[in-house]
Amino acid sequence: MMEQRTEPNLSPYRAFSRDEWAALRADTPMTLTPDEVTRLRSLHDRLDMAEVEQIYLPLSRLLSLYVVATQSLFSAQQAFLGTSDSKMPFIIGVAGSVAVGKSTTARVLQALLARWSDMPKVDLVTTDGFLYPNSILEREGLMEKKGFPESYDLPALLGFLRDVKAGRHPARAPIYSHLVYDVVPNQWIEIDRPDILIVEGLNVLQTGRPPKDGGAIPFVSDFFDFSVYLDADEATLLAWYVDRFLTLRGTAFRDPKSYFHRYAKLSDQEAVVMATSIWSRINLLNLNENILPTRQRADLILRKGASHRVDEVALRRL
Repeated sequence: MMEQRTEPNLSPYRAFSRDEWAALRADTPMTLTPDEVTRLRSLHDRLDMAEVEQIYLPLSRLLSLYVVATQSLFSAQQAFLGTSDSKMPFIIGVAGSVAVGKSTTARVLQALLARWSDMPKVDLVTTDGFLYPNSILEREGLMEKKGFPESYDLPALLGFLRDVKAGRHPARAPIYSHLVYDVVPNQWIEIDRPDILIVEGLNVLQTGRPPKDGGAIPFVSDFFDFSVYLDADEATLLAWYVDRFLTLRGTAFRDPKSYFHRYAKLSDQEAVVMATSIWSRINLLNLNENILPTRQRADLILRKGASHRVDEVALRRL
């Protein structure tokens, strides 16, 4: 799905093989233990120490350079304007399909960045909390479009990011429960002036039609200082989604409180059919219509193979 390394002079990206990218780690230290890496990975992800060393440590090194450069530019702008505004957090967006491993990537980055030598405060939010509650989605006929751009409270998400960038504290993000498949009423996560904020979600690189009066910032990604897109073939994503569904059928789905409890007693064959149907009706449609078209807006693309390993990395040229 990611552009191959043909006609490199015409591509806005510079592509690296896994070995080429791993060599860029240089002397970046490993600050995570094997047990910590195990706890960070999501269901069915294959994250291991080698993946952290070869993919995420070079990315951590790159991000450290971006953060320093951004802070220097901010200081230069303050000197030019003669202002003394509070520091602006560096915001990283993590995008990609359902089942591609966004949550694992976001958590690994949070853990690595928080252990830089200056010990920055690194917070993580997912955009799931900004989905409209199921009651609204049902009323508007959008339950089959959950995860599509129209299912999010975009003004609330933009307002949250505006508050974070402006240094207002604390900024509050709603909490989402994957067990009940809904936003939790009257519960929030508070983000209090982090040095770095990671924002993970399906459509965080989504664009839209700018307002005619030019009075508002219309895109979530306008608040990002760096963005990562996780990429994989459709067939691979389907296989990962079905595997995850089968595992959840025997674990989380067995909880009577689970929104998907009705699937807990499906046979293997019935579960595969159901998971494939959900994928085709909802997740694949969302991928092709809304998520995949945003891939080329990312600063970095991590291309995964069937083994869950990142096989190729593409970095946007400056």
